[in-house]
Amino acid sequence: MNTKLIKWVLRIAVAGEFFGHGILALQGKKAWVDWFATFGISDPTLAIKILFLIGLIDTTLAIIVLIKPIRLALLWMTFWGFWTALLRLIVGEPIWDFVERWTNWGAPLALLLIIGWPKNWKDWFR
Repeated sequence: MNTKLIKWVLRIAVAGEFFGHGILALQGKKAWVDWFATFGISDPTLAIKILFLIGLIDTTLAIIVLIKPIRLALLWMTFWGFWTALLRLIVGEPIWDFVERWTNWGAPLALLLIIGWPKNWKDWFR
């Protein structure tokens, strides 16, 4: 298999994950709204507004990775995917909900590594 095909498979997978989660955030998924109370945000209206912003960011990143995967975006997606997987443990879900979501951070990290770790700070924007 060639690297170009692998990159496209990862781009589509990462875009699908972030687009799907972005749409759920835009819709204000109830379970996610409830999680904000764990961090001191008990007002559902505020939580929905924050989730909406997160949804916009996630869907935008999904589109970006399909058009041109930018390293900084992939680094953020890796961090965000790990954080949202870890969040399951923080809100009291079983460890397997965390393990099940390893691809949420693993796929963007794999794509970043295949594209190439940047050699300087300017490369993060390419």
